Amino acid sequence: MAITRYETSEKEEVYYTEDVQHSSSASSTEAKKDAGIVDIHDITATKSYEGTPEERAYVRKVNRFIFPLMGLIIFVQFCDKASLSVAPILGLNQDLGLTGTEFSLLGSMFYLGHLVYQLPNQFILQRVPLAKYLGILLVVWGIVMGASGACQTFSQLAACRFLLGFFEAAAMPTLYLITATLYRRTEQPMLFGYITLCNGLGAAIGSAISFGFAHMNHARGIENWRWNHIVFGSLTVLLGIVTWFLLVDKPDHHLLRLTETDRLVAKDRTKDNAVVKNREYKYDQIWEAVKELRFWLIMVAGLTISLQNGGMLVFSTTFVLGLGFTGEESLLLQIPSGLASALGVLIAVVLAHKTRQIIWSSMFMLVIGMIGLIILCAIPEGEVKLLGFYLSWAGTGSYALVVTLIGNNVKGYTKKIFYNSCIMVAYTVGNFVGPLMMVDHQAPRYLGGVGGFLGGFFVAFCCLFGVRIISSRVNRERLANKTGEETDVYLDLTDKQDKNFISRL
Repeated sequence: MAITRYETSEKEEVYYTEDVQHSSSASSTEAKKDAGIVDIHDITATKSYEGTPEERAYVRKVNRFIFPLMGLIIFVQFCDKASLSVAPILGLNQDLGLTGTEFSLLGSMFYLGHLVYQLPNQFILQRVPLAKYLGILLVVWGIVMGASGACQTFSQLAACRFLLGFFEAAAMPTLYLITATLYRRTEQPMLFGYITLCNGLGAAIGSAISFGFAHMNHARGIENWRWNHIVFGSLTVLLGIVTWFLLVDKPDHHLLRLTETDRLVAKDRTKDNAVVKNREYKYDQIWEAVKELRFWLIMVAGLTISLQNGGMLVFSTTFVLGLGFTGEESLLLQIPSGLASALGVLIAVVLAHKTRQIIWSSMFMLVIGMIGLIILCAIPEGEVKLLGFYLSWAGTGSYALVVTLIGNNVKGYTKKIFYNSCIMVAYTVGNFVGPLMMVDHQAPRYLGGVGGFLGGFFVAFCCLFGVRIISSRVNRERLANKTGEETDVYLDLTDKQDKNFISRL
């Protein structure tokens, strides 16, 4: 198959210090030089900077802007999303007269909104500045979060939960894309793990904060669960404003104040992570993805892993209450639950980093999660069930590595956005269905739901094994037929078109 260079005069955005479109013409290059603009596409990298002091200095600059903001964004997103799980302890069900079925529906409404926004988000991501886009969304969903505290009926709260999920939907795909753009493929497991780790820390810290809300005694005549929504909504709006101005979203962002050496490093890293923003939406890359068996296996794995996350997240305090603990004890026991989730991610990421085996590590975490779910199914009652509850959160670590798998092994800008959006759809559907599997008449053990989560983990285990077999075969064929010719990353070839591309498994 003949491969031709894509035109870059209007379609492709290449990173330089100001928003100037790249042109391959000599006159355009000279004009940029005259204006003092250095385009990293025009720089010829004479060596690899991987692991050098120059690269470490560049990465430190990026990390100073990425790590704190990314961690805070994930933290407030999780606390906003999980506000419903602690609300019954803070008096929500009693104040609004909610039934168990209505509570389950509220949990699912968030993910319905999440699902609806995934399609438009695919097109928007390709055309907007990522940091400013995310900043606007944070402000809007913060307002919705605060408005949830004013709801008086089930219908009002259901509408707010839908809108909260709708506007939160773009956060994770945007952060995944920023991570894939700024970091080498070898660095991405740690970064994707950090994103998921912050979810677990959000659960732990958010539960501790909610325990404080439980002791507010309806301050100023406002119910405790309403304070939870108002405070976190206000924090989210503030964070959105900060994100607009301070989140770095491309390799030569003006806040990094790059030197000429830094630009050479950025060029070298862009060649490695194979992500160059392209404004043209390439439908052939989507069609290529849809025809891949790998795509469907990864999506099924993402969906079935997420069943447990959705069900246990919404019903976490209710489930622990059913083990015989008081309301306040149930809130406090969410802290080790969040830490268990964070620890699962940490173990998964470190294991993948040390062994350089992403898929095997993900499958190992699923085995730990299955052991926890078997304990919950097999033991009728007793505090030992808490062990099973905490072990079941190992699935979070597995999911973090599934996302890493996409970041490392999907090439082509439109194709990567499509994969990231679809894994969020899978995650959303799993989280939508999960709470609905926890039916009232099976309380407090919820055997049907827990058994379903166990089956989901097993299906995901089999899917990941299939992905490894398929990708290993492609790698062997490519290694046996290497041409030695370097691929130009600015061609925006997909992982299937680029015969030099080797998947990291």
